[in-house]
Amino acid sequence: DPTGRSDRRDAEYRKEHAFLSERDRGGWTGGDADRHADQRENAEFYVGKRGQKMGKEAKTNAMRLLERNKIPYEVLNYECDEFIDGMHCAEATGASVEQSYKTLVMVGKSGQHYVFVIPIAREVDLKKAAKAVGEKSVQMIHVKELTPLTGYVRGGCSPIGMKKKFPTVIQENAAGFDRIYVSGGRIGLSLKMAPADLVKVTQAIYADVLAEEME
Repeated sequence: DPTGRSDRRDAEYRKEHAFLSERDRGGWTGGDADRHADQRENAEFYVGKRGQKMGKEAKTNAMRLLERNKIPYEVLNYECDEFIDGMHCAEATGASVEQSYKTLVMVGKSGQHYVFVIPIAREVDLKKAAKAVGEKSVQMIHVKELTPLTGYVRGGCSPIGMKKKFPTVIQENAAGFDRIYVSGGRIGLSLKMAPADLVKVTQAIYADVLAEEME
């Protein structure tokens, strides 16, 4: 039945190209997790530009948004199926620790949510962070709120392509680098891109929100 085949093809396309797939959210479990871990191990580095073949893995929301805005980026895949901290991610990809940034999601006294992008080896100063966004105070959201709020999981939370666009602050020293590394929106995936492009796509501001380093 030609009509039946067409309907099935449409259903398969919608399933594969859903805006936020189970694989994008890191939702594979059991045998699926093992199979896609094998794919990650064999994945290659590539530059994600419009019209270029994208390799073996499905794109995340972050990658789609960058392509929609014609922003060049590089993808770094590393073998990992569960949360690891930013330092281990940098070690796995060979990325510079100084140029690697983590994504923090916070909520202000007003109830508004904010995204802060800071170096992986540093901690945020809550008073500085609150001042940067004009709040009396801010605090980290609970980890269980992360996926419903952003669409991403812990260890795979990108500042790009969240379910809703939140006011975003990038630690000001990022502007001094030619390229920085941020999460690509899935555990085992990092993106290398120009900080100016990150500011553009997230409509972010630069500010100093770092806590003083301990002696």
